[in-house]
Amino acid sequence: MESNFVDYVKIMCRSGKGGKGSMHLRHVKYNPNGGPDGGDGGKGGSIILRGNHNYWTLLHLKYERHIFAEHGGNGGRDKCHGTDGKDIYIDVPCGTVVYNAETGKYVCDVTYDGQEVLLLKGGRGGLGNFQFRSATNQAPRYAQPGEPMQEMTIILELKLLADVGLVGFPNAGKSTLVSALSNARPKIANYPFTTMEPSLGIVGYRDGKSFVMADIPGIIEGASEGKGLGLRFLRHIERNSLLLFMVPGDTDDIKREYEILLNELKQFNPEMLDKHRVLAVTKCDLLDEELIEMLKETLPQDLPVVFISAVTGFGLEELKDVLWRELNAESNKLQAITSEDSLVHRDKDMTVFAQELEDEGEDEDIEYVDVEDIDELEDFEYEDEEDEN
Repeated sequence: MESNFVDYVKIMCRSGKGGKGSMHLRHVKYNPNGGPDGGDGGKGGSIILRGNHNYWTLLHLKYERHIFAEHGGNGGRDKCHGTDGKDIYIDVPCGTVVYNAETGKYVCDVTYDGQEVLLLKGGRGGLGNFQFRSATNQAPRYAQPGEPMQEMTIILELKLLADVGLVGFPNAGKSTLVSALSNARPKIANYPFTTMEPSLGIVGYRDGKSFVMADIPGIIEGASEGKGLGLRFLRHIERNSLLLFMVPGDTDDIKREYEILLNELKQFNPEMLDKHRVLAVTKCDLLDEELIEMLKETLPQDLPVVFISAVTGFGLEELKDVLWRELNAESNKLQAITSEDSLVHRDKDMTVFAQELEDEGEDEDIEYVDVEDIDELEDFEYEDEEDEN
């Protein structure tokens, strides 16, 4: 069955072009020299992105291959103004980043509910010949064409917003931990890559406080090069305030596995190493106290380490205390403020961008031909109007 979690879509967007100004000279029975009365063209519609907290995936945009705004109407006689094209609003979940699909350049970012970002501006309408009248030019026989439309094929990429992101190899116990600490119920099974899509869980803390935890599919060595689930979900870790590394206690070398995970994040985005980190040694129900004390001497000393068992509940309260303390540390708050934009303003690496599109099934070109967009010659027309009275 196809998943409802969609975090990557490709859409061709086009704003509306401005309407043409009218070139019209009024000539009626009782006013043969009525002068110019051509109206202005209408403004073309714009494409606007809008953050909406009611959405948590891009599923509603998966089959929206083209999003076109209306063109502005042409001006008319008697100084009639052309109709303005209707603006198009694209509702996206908070945490959506937009890239140019052709160049990989970063375009914009939508981070909070109600935020509006102008993606493509509609063309201005042309002025009618009434606007060009003067004492020395009382019958101008020209008018402005409308401004052209703007087109762009974009990639909408969702990066989950969470306080704590889980980082670990497949079957490290990430989904089990999320289900033990929150009401989220991700799929849990004893085989690799059980988790095929990210999920969020709200972890309750003391005095009614809480924080959001993101369960990310397992990472393997070489994920930054496209192995395993590859780059598809690494981007979801970029928006997390704190990284919780999870390594099973029955692993031969816990420190080495932690370093492999850290290196994959470094290869994907070196700035992720600036985030606060916590190491959780999972599945400690398989270990005795003497072995746990021996393992503590071999683990990294530059970050907090917690021994837990999500099945028995061992160490979970201590883990929540450590996570809450790290999340609210002054250094973590300052780091989040200074690097808030640096993670999302990076352009796409074009060497892997094509592979990303292929992995997401978005590698085919989007083409559209509209015969109405073929510009005609801007010929003015002299019109007579007879008054039958």
